[in-house]
Amino acid sequence: MSQENLLEPVSNAQEAEMAKVAQRCIMAALDHSRAPKIVLVEEGRDPKAAPTIELPPQALRAIADLLGLMGQQQPVLLIPQKHEMTTQEAAGFLNVSRPYVIKLIDDGALKCRKVGRHRRIEFQDLLQFQQQLQQRSEDALQRLTDLSQELGLY
Repeated sequence: MSQENLLEPVSNAQEAEMAKVAQRCIMAALDHSRAPKIVLVEEGRDPKAAPTIELPPQALRAIADLLGLMGQQQPVLLIPQKHEMTTQEAAGFLNVSRPYVIKLIDDGALKCRKVGRHRRIEFQDLLQFQQQLQQRSEDALQRLTDLSQELGLY
């Protein structure tokens, strides 16, 4: 996965606080108005001469989510849903080995397409597989909890 998609966390507490304030402002605007544009005002400039941008509400929500992560000083990785990953990148994303990813592909548990002799996995398919794994883990944990309650184990 390329490093240009990785957004480094903000470098200090002041920038993190700025991101939190900006997130709250955007969320308040989304909650309380139907205005299709926001105005960015440079400090010391006339608000009437400020540039305006028009964004759909969904884009404003995405920006607010990004600002929230920046406020927590979290690194962010932007990946388009139609992005294809190598088996090595997929292994890194799932936190497993590359041979395990290849085994999942060979067993039909994970979809891929071949480019020459190289496998490419769509990020959307990888997310879906990860969610299925998570659901299976939660189901198994629930079965264990139910069984321990039936047996009177606490």
